[in-house]
Amino acid sequence: MKKAYVRPLDLRHGSVDLSHGGGGRAMVQLISDIFARAFDNEWLRRGDDGAVLPAPAPGERLVVATDAHVVSPLFFPGGDIGCLCVHGTINDVAVMGARPLYLAASFVLEEGFPLAELQRVVLSMAAAAREAGVPVVTGDTKVVEKGKGDGIFITTTGIGALPAGRELSGANARPGDAVIVSGTLGDHGMAIMAQRENLAFDSAIRSDTAALHGLAAVAMDAALDLRLLRDPTRGGLAATLNEIAQQSGVGIVLDEAAIPVDPQVAAACEFLGLDPLNIANEGKLIAVCPAAQVDGLLAALRAHPLGARAAKVGEVIADDHRFVQMKTAFGGRRMVDWLAGEQLPRIC
Repeated sequence: MKKAYVRPLDLRHGSVDLSHGGGGRAMVQLISDIFARAFDNEWLRRGDDGAVLPAPAPGERLVVATDAHVVSPLFFPGGDIGCLCVHGTINDVAVMGARPLYLAASFVLEEGFPLAELQRVVLSMAAAAREAGVPVVTGDTKVVEKGKGDGIFITTTGIGALPAGRELSGANARPGDAVIVSGTLGDHGMAIMAQRENLAFDSAIRSDTAALHGLAAVAMDAALDLRLLRDPTRGGLAATLNEIAQQSGVGIVLDEAAIPVDPQVAAACEFLGLDPLNIANEGKLIAVCPAAQVDGLLAALRAHPLGARAAKVGEVIADDHRFVQMKTAFGGRRMVDWLAGEQLPRIC
């Protein structure tokens, strides 16, 4: 019997159509030519509905995190939705104190989405996963009718191994602890907003998107009594610290002069009437540790390429109201509250 002819994918001019989500030859070809080719590894190669994976080391526990990514624009200075969805999920696993092991990815594609852009996104994901050493081992693809999506949505799930005895949690902050950030704030959100608004600067603001499991490991090695790690994504530093204050039943006081913000990001925020503390980051860590361990933690973070501008930005205090406040440059204090609405839509 002759093998049925399947027309090759036109990766330059072609686009996603409904047959690519129909379960037939076209879908198999899309998965084979774009996804499987980019993510190739021993588990994915089996072609099963799931992946049978090696167990972590004895005594370790599993950590699972999942995240949906709906960025607009899809491509921006410093990254794209592809590397962002890999980095974001790896970071969610890493800040739990776990060693990221595997990723799963689910794609919702809109009919008419260019195959060239799909391939670019998938290759970016594959490169980010390879660089991080965390393979994509299983996934799913769906296609929706034109007008019922927005190009591409990606959901990624990460699995990691957490050593016995390690418990990092937003409920662990104690009065007297120090609050540290690993670098400048607001880079990711403002890179996207600057592109949307066609804002021109001496040099382009670039997203800070990065996989942080290496930096997280450095922090855990340097501060033996590390209370918690968090990545301040949507809602930025302000939202994340308010979450920690609520979980731990404490207050937090920030020092405005100590908070690192790139001058171009600060200028863009001022122009748009935004607060850098509310802007999303995709390559920064918040660490809380006992005050006695601050110097060692800062030195370790600053020795890592992703932590060169790490700084102590505040301290944890006793406060039954669980307020986050900031000492301003003028000597007063102001509340650092949650956002009341959506400041930057579609940024992660």
